[in-house]
Amino acid sequence: MLNPIARLFFAANLFFLTGCQMAQNTSESLFGPGLTEATLTPRASTYRDLKSLPSPRGKIVATVYNFRDQTGQYKPIPASSFSTAVTQGATAMLINAMNESGWFIPLEREGLQNLLTERKIIRAALKKPDTPTNNDDELPSLLAANVLIEGGIVAYESNIKTGGAGARYFGIGASEQYRADQVTVNIRAIDIRSGRILHSVLTTKSILSQEITTGVFRFVEYKRLLEIEAGTTTNEPAQLCVLSAIESALIHLIAQGIEDNSWALANMNEVNNSTLQQYMSQEPAIH
Repeated sequence: MLNPIARLFFAANLFFLTGCQMAQNTSESLFGPGLTEATLTPRASTYRDLKSLPSPRGKIVATVYNFRDQTGQYKPIPASSFSTAVTQGATAMLINAMNESGWFIPLEREGLQNLLTERKIIRAALKKPDTPTNNDDELPSLLAANVLIEGGIVAYESNIKTGGAGARYFGIGASEQYRADQVTVNIRAIDIRSGRILHSVLTTKSILSQEITTGVFRFVEYKRLLEIEAGTTTNEPAQLCVLSAIESALIHLIAQGIEDNSWALANMNEVNNSTLQQYMSQEPAIH
């Protein structure tokens, strides 16, 4: 039989190993994530859905001027009163999703002034005898869009759900806490010739945070205190949740356009595509 001190050390080692196992399950060391190489941005399942859409009859020439943060939300203190709760790069995310979908020909409009400046430089060089070879042709007109994509990040709600559980016995315990935030985006497709809003979509994505801790707090003998703690915290990156919500909204926009004959599939038999049907059949939940 083990004496009380040995049992406590055994329990402490067990909790320590449990913490190590939790860290290994997330490909991280117990004492930190360590160094990592730069990689392509990880994507959610909505990216796979976006890439698996059937091909369009013709790609939609579309432009995005500004897909901005309209929430006005800042990170809670003590993080910073000047840091926004959501990414300010949603325009770049939307353009990337449009390009990846295979349904759009996105035109550069966010940096339009830079583009026009470069074209002025080329035109000025055409009038001189020493024009560089890459600038000796007349510039064609800029391509005009047929559809304007508008919208933005319209809501960010903190602490939609919070909770947890824990237990402690004889100075040995474990606990778990979680929190869910929520981000909502809106995407609208507008007919440039008439200004009519063709389709409008709202999508919502939860942002999850979780903390798991274990510990031992016990006097092993008079005036000798044993205290051991281990734990891990997981925070879902807000920008990846925004990206997933944008991808989902874009797929819904494409699906609505197919249903309403705003645009068409290359092969109409592919309307039964499993991914397309999944998004066509979704309805907003009624609370």
